Amino acid sequence: MLDKGQLEQKIISILKTCFDPEIPVDIWELGLIYELKVDDEGNVYIKMTLTTPNCPVAESLPQEVKEKVKSISGVKELYLDLTFDPPWTMQMMSEEAKLELGFL
Repeated sequence: MLDKGQLEQKIISILKTCFDPEIPVDIWELGLIYELKVDDEGNVYIKMTLTTPNCPVAESLPQEVKEKVKSISGVKELYLDLTFDPPWTMQMMSEEAKLELGFL
């Protein structure tokens, strides 16, 4: 069984396969994941947002995140908290995302 750190790294890796369709950068680098917690039993809490509340993938993106994270061996339960507080801004993007999008 994976330890918490290994499981967290696997979750981050899978989150990097989820993309906002309007921006060619994964949701992790975009800063859409506000919080990721893994407990000793393999229960996962993810607090995430979307670029806008009326994002075209408001239904499908959180569902994609749930399906992909739940598919990881070692993940027991997943609680996904979708929030718009604080609202996402471009400042939340990683340096890598800003570079990729030509903001640096």
